[in-house]
Amino acid sequence: MRAFGRVRVTAAAARVSAAVLVIGLLAGGCGPGQAGAPGAASSDSAGAAGSGAAAAPGAAGVTPLEPLPVAVPGALASYYAQRLAWQPCDGGFECTTFRVPLDYDRPGEGELTLSAARAPAEPAAAGATGAGPVADAGSVADAGPAGAGAGAGAGPPGQRLGSLLLNPGGPGGSAVEYLESAARTYDRGVRAAYDLVGLDPRGVGRSSPVSCLSGDRMDAFTAVDLTPGDQQGIDALVAADKEFAEGCHRRAGAALGHLSTVEAARDMDVLRALLGDERLNFVGKSYGTFLGATYAGLFPGRVGRLVLDGAMDPALDSVTGNRTQAGGFETAWAAFAKDCAKREDCPLGRTEQQVGEQLTALFATVQTAALPTGDKGRRLTESQATTGVIEAMYADFLWPKLRTALSDAKAGDGTGLLRLSDAYYGREADGSYPNLMFANTAVNCLDLPAPFRGPEDVQRAVPDFERVSPHFGRDMAWMALTCAYWPVRATGAAHTIRAAGAAPILVVGTTRDPATPYAWARSLAGQLESGRLLTFDGDGHTAYGRHSACVDGAVNRFLLTGEAPEQGKRCDR
Repeated sequence: MRAFGRVRVTAAAARVSAAVLVIGLLAGGCGPGQAGAPGAASSDSAGAAGSGAAAAPGAAGVTPLEPLPVAVPGALASYYAQRLAWQPCDGGFECTTFRVPLDYDRPGEGELTLSAARAPAEPAAAGATGAGPVADAGSVADAGPAGAGAGAGAGPPGQRLGSLLLNPGGPGGSAVEYLESAARTYDRGVRAAYDLVGLDPRGVGRSSPVSCLSGDRMDAFTAVDLTPGDQQGIDALVAADKEFAEGCHRRAGAALGHLSTVEAARDMDVLRALLGDERLNFVGKSYGTFLGATYAGLFPGRVGRLVLDGAMDPALDSVTGNRTQAGGFETAWAAFAKDCAKREDCPLGRTEQQVGEQLTALFATVQTAALPTGDKGRRLTESQATTGVIEAMYADFLWPKLRTALSDAKAGDGTGLLRLSDAYYGREADGSYPNLMFANTAVNCLDLPAPFRGPEDVQRAVPDFERVSPHFGRDMAWMALTCAYWPVRATGAAHTIRAAGAAPILVVGTTRDPATPYAWARSLAGQLESGRLLTFDGDGHTAYGRHSACVDGAVNRFLLTGEAPEQGKRCDR
């Protein structure tokens, strides 16, 4: 998501898991205008989306994103005239690199090299109807022709539609790794019609990646107390945030000031041209929705078929975004607690209230004394315990693992929760960390002004955060402090995106999405002149390719035919 410090906005948890379509790190985001709305909106009370997209909440007085000139500036002509040299790589895929200016306003003052990979279009077998977790819509009755790769409404078999760029979220998720993991799970018809392309955004993955801390220092960063109760605790947290920021500045140099979403969207337009596509076709999940919507706002006339799943709301300032996201995780926790209380193996009680109370008690226990784990002497801190629970909110298939981890933690073993926390940060078995969190923070801190200027601001905000999220609000307020010490001034600000004149844009929202609360999808669809809202009534982060043949069918139909679902369409499992 956006400037949320350590909260990622990715498609579900991913070190790029093909099964979940998620990415590794939260990012921030934007939510509805009222402080308490996120939790309520995310739970989707009766009629919340029945009539389709709503006007953008909280957008009054927010500057709209203005489109760029249609003609490519002469100073950028050489970038748009490059020739891509595709080479075989990584198990049957093709990879390439291309150059972009470090600063689009001063294209002669340095360059970055970006990496992309593609899965060339695969001929569809006669009668193919889709396969895999992102593709079984075609074999399900209520999906209709949408999911059928060669079915009704999909156009002639074998028709080529160009390239389809994919982004799993973040910011910081590698689209190249995601492509290599998930490409073959996409609908057969989609794979036959498009070259699937993953572009690592600037500063991410293989595209001039930003780096900040060594593995052992990241271990310390993830363990620092996020609920400081005294000045010593506050000082330790501030020191950790400053060390992180200084490490990024020292290692990234001038590039740290040019990793914004606007610049990444302009990079996508360069790649679109080099691929030979007149319009950009794109599936973005989580933070990828902000990237895709930004592209639409800058280049509305070049919008092809855009799918924005797990949408962010660009109209929110960073404080509101962080607070509403905290409400989203509280909504997801309530769904978990309700489910847990019904199960024999629930370690926290037999009612939703008991489950919530015992989680609070467990956090307090770990705050007092970190728990031993099976990982080389590492102990589970309260911040890591909280992060572990947050990680499991991204996808309901992680709920059994969370129940086991909570049971073990109550018995004095923090190993399970530590592993969930490590998964959130992307920590490898050898103790190293990927670029995900570094890029996540670097992009967030550029895209919006810091939510807080210092600890005093956080302390004043904590009651509001705890009001919308009793279990996670305090931690998430303190998580957002990192950008206060960022060495580069923010270049972006909250804004609306209209993308006037763009082709229909499909926005997908999940009613109990923890990381991108449902109200954000309603807001973004309402801002976009051609936005079409598709609602998934379910749990977890993002919807396409997860549980619903209805969602998959609607998205696949849109990608294959350009036919968007009717405004306000709702799907369930």
